[in-house]
Amino acid sequence: MNAAWPVTLSHGDVSVRPIRISDAYRWQQIRLANQEWLSEWEATSPSPDIELAPTFRQSTRRMLKDARAGRCMPFVVEYQGKFVGQLNVSDIVFGALRAAHFGYWIDEEHAGRGIMTTAVALVTDHLLFDLHLHRVEVAIRPENIPSNKLVHRLGFQYEGTRKAFLHINHQWRDHHIYVMMREDLVNRLVTTLPAH
Repeated sequence: MNAAWPVTLSHGDVSVRPIRISDAYRWQQIRLANQEWLSEWEATSPSPDIELAPTFRQSTRRMLKDARAGRCMPFVVEYQGKFVGQLNVSDIVFGALRAAHFGYWIDEEHAGRGIMTTAVALVTDHLLFDLHLHRVEVAIRPENIPSNKLVHRLGFQYEGTRKAFLHINHQWRDHHIYVMMREDLVNRLVTTLPAH
């Protein structure tokens, strides 16, 4: 069993907790209601005729297995106890690298309230202070202005642009790469945020 997982983190009305198979219905509700809102930023298969997208249950089972092995952390973002988004930490590596990256999405109704900023701060703090990783990375499309502002606000440093980095919304898309390293922080990020 991975000692760092499962973990629940919270600040004010915002919490991040491990995703569960029982989240399927709420996840499907949110995704259906936000189909247009999220489609511009969603990962897609470059070969949809060959690769079928996994179901929520298939994807969650795989992520939870990887989480138990210490390779990822699939979180649900909650606001006042209600599932409003997701934040997935991937490719956790220890040894000489000690790094991870993550991505996230939020329900349009709850966007712009600082909820995801708090969730990102909580998870970044956990990765750098509790897991003692050295480097946390986020890849964001240049066109996603709110997400670019979110990581800037928290102090992530822009490292450059990876050309055609991920297949998003049926095309290979450039992504800005932002990084936070442990030595960049004196205190936890969440201590600088208001409680929601």
